[in-house]
Amino acid sequence: MSHDGVGPRAVMRSVAFLTAGVLAVPALAGCSEKDPAGKPTAGQEIAPAERGQIADGGTLRWAVDALPETLNAFQADADAATSKVAGAVLPSMYRLDANGRPQRNPDYLESAKVVDREPRQVVLYKLNQQAVWSDGREIGAADFAAQWRALSGKDTAFWTARNAGYDRIEKIERGANDLEVRVTFSKPYADWQSLFSPLYPKDVMGTPDAFNDGARRKLKVTAGPFALDTVDKDSGEVRLKRNPRWWGRPAKLSELVLRAVPRDKRTAALAEGKVDLAEIGSSEAHRITLAARDKGKGNGAPLAHGPGAALTPGKSLRSWAIAHGSDEEAADEEILARKKRGKAVAEYADEQSSLRGFEVRKSLEPAFTQLALNGEEGPLADERVRRAVARALDREELARVVLKPLGLPAEPVGSHLALSGQQAYADNSGALGGQDTKEARALLADAGWVSGGPVREEQKEKKAAGAGASKEPAGSEASEASQTPAGSDSDADSDTDEGSGSSEDSGSSGSSSTSDGSDGSTTSGSSDSSDSSSSSDSSDSSDSSGDDGTYIVGEDGKPGDDKPGENRAPALLVPAPLAELQRVALLDQAYVLGVHSQAEKAQKAKKQKAGKKQRIGKKQQAETENQRKKDGPGTSGKVEKNLAHEGRTQFQHGGAPGAYAPKGTAAPGRVAAGPLAKNGKPLTLRFVLPSGPGSQSLRAVGERIARMLEGIGIRTEISKVADESYFKDHIASGQYDLALYSWPASAFPATDARPIYSKPVPAADGSLNVEQNYTRVGTDQVDQLFDQAIAELDPGESRSLVRKADARIWAAAGSIPLYQRPQLTAARTNLANAGAFGFQTPLYEDMGFLKKGAKPQVSPSS
Repeated sequence: MSHDGVGPRAVMRSVAFLTAGVLAVPALAGCSEKDPAGKPTAGQEIAPAERGQIADGGTLRWAVDALPETLNAFQADADAATSKVAGAVLPSMYRLDANGRPQRNPDYLESAKVVDREPRQVVLYKLNQQAVWSDGREIGAADFAAQWRALSGKDTAFWTARNAGYDRIEKIERGANDLEVRVTFSKPYADWQSLFSPLYPKDVMGTPDAFNDGARRKLKVTAGPFALDTVDKDSGEVRLKRNPRWWGRPAKLSELVLRAVPRDKRTAALAEGKVDLAEIGSSEAHRITLAARDKGKGNGAPLAHGPGAALTPGKSLRSWAIAHGSDEEAADEEILARKKRGKAVAEYADEQSSLRGFEVRKSLEPAFTQLALNGEEGPLADERVRRAVARALDREELARVVLKPLGLPAEPVGSHLALSGQQAYADNSGALGGQDTKEARALLADAGWVSGGPVREEQKEKKAAGAGASKEPAGSEASEASQTPAGSDSDADSDTDEGSGSSEDSGSSGSSSTSDGSDGSTTSGSSDSSDSSSSSDSSDSSDSSGDDGTYIVGEDGKPGDDKPGENRAPALLVPAPLAELQRVALLDQAYVLGVHSQAEKAQKAKKQKAGKKQRIGKKQQAETENQRKKDGPGTSGKVEKNLAHEGRTQFQHGGAPGAYAPKGTAAPGRVAAGPLAKNGKPLTLRFVLPSGPGSQSLRAVGERIARMLEGIGIRTEISKVADESYFKDHIASGQYDLALYSWPASAFPATDARPIYSKPVPAADGSLNVEQNYTRVGTDQVDQLFDQAIAELDPGESRSLVRKADARIWAAAGSIPLYQRPQLTAARTNLANAGAFGFQTPLYEDMGFLKKGAKPQVSPSS
């Protein structure tokens, strides 16, 4: 689990509830003729090719985030690089196909089936008679038994991350011959196919010392198409070589090198020829796409993108004039700037030229991003409030924000426990219901949250208690997503940040600190202003400019060159009857803040006679009142002390969206009539988001969600925190109300998903044991359904129970699945059978480089 795909496997718990008697779980399709699992939302893209088209030999350099801390996949610090090594050098009894379904691996297993159910479940494995370890010993029952004892949880000297499934085994013994392994279970176990993948030799699993330390940096004995050669921390490489004892299809590659390359350095590594295959972000993918587009223009043609793209002929002429002008100091500075710019342009052009040898292969990861609602305490402990939050969300729009600009299917995920194409998948979101703001408001009203709470008093208290709230509106460095009206094209474009990568958000001097010492927070419902130097077209610059300050989502500055002043009064997003009212409201704010020149400029631009600056006094008040009577509600009043009154009276509900009004303006008819409150406290939820450069789209989604919640009267205080502390200090510890992070989708949800959704229980020390249920929301019904599913040996019935559990999870509204994560991979154009794998386990022996003149298949492999 993680906010961007990676994460730990365990921690604590908490209590919430499911309203008894009000949930009607929809009839599930387990009995239907049509398979509810469907097909994967997006197919894999790996440039499939027949083995005969692939050259023998060659070295594939594959970028990973870091060298694996351990080569033992069952230890807590195992990571994605650990899994890659294990997949290439160790046996797996089952592997996943392109639909995310387990399939028997014939290289190791001739057959495996349940041969007895009473009095105990017995599974008989018949091994491939050619399967041997690299030291020549046959793979057999002794290896199975050693792994069971190490992972059963009975001996705490083994430092294991988990023992799911192995704790249900009673004994393992040799069958009729050395190639048969009989596994007897003490309790029925539906997910028995998840076991022994990977399988380690008994040398690694036999003793606690060998398990804990023996396989962290070396694997002396292996049994895959590749064998471990070296792990070099200095060069940051894990080098695998062909296994000479491999009995299956021989590996096409001579070597497979996993090279540690940080995400922000992958474009350079690709351009410099240091890697051939790398997972990338949207900005890197955009550069590679542009490089391919520019391929036919020739090396000497100037690029219409990159560091030199903004230099227009006029700017270039001005720069030349300054560099050759009489002001020596200015000339020296401009000459230096021109040299730096020229160097940057040349380096960018060289990189783009090198990137033409790559292409972007894309699919969807076997993981989904969700909105987590912490139900341990506060407003979200009430199931009605959680359900109201869920009913306010347009999940289709959120999926489009991330996936549509990448050319991927933008479909919301319908299950917590599987993804489309996997056997356990069914869209159970109907158990909660789709977007319905009317129903969301009704749920909030039923929970006692009504409009008219002490919003201003709450804000003053926060500034008094908050550390270092600046006089400058903290939203001046807000991200692009919060600056663009919801639903606009520019917003969707900037959300995915397909431009150049941005640097990590810096803390703003004007940000107010939060109780946990996070970088900063922003709150939906109050005001902030956008940096006047930020363009609404630049998501990169706005995102990296330090948007950690306190601001109110929905009340911040919106794009527009004619907006008055940086330090204006707070404003609410309010529809007005006519577009003219937006102009008038802007003039009001400009005058109050003393931004006279901009107000006058706006007046002249609109050729309006009314609203010119006049001396404040009785004469002006009389004229203003006469003008208001003449023009109707919403016309400009120039006296600061009248603003609160105007906010209550001058704007009518139900007008054109997108207009702004001064602080105190009543909320429009199409949204809730102001922030909600209960017992004197406003309904404000703390929304924690990561602030790192790779999290732009996540922040864009978060800010879009905040605007949706504002529509039903829920304020959101957004806290943007450092990536390294996001999970540990906030998600796992429960220091959040709302958060976005991802979970992988398992082929064995009855086993792997239970600790994520099981009901938290009190621990002996009084704390809550949440396991991996970081929302702290769980029910007895869900736990019972998981228990039944894991013990049901009929596959169809087990899947039906899993789907029923998912419907209950939806109804509890502890987490809301949003969209499947995009998977973008840069690969050399002549690299075959590698790229965006989707669900499928990579076939390492089939990867390789195409022979000269050979072309990959057009359709994806299955």
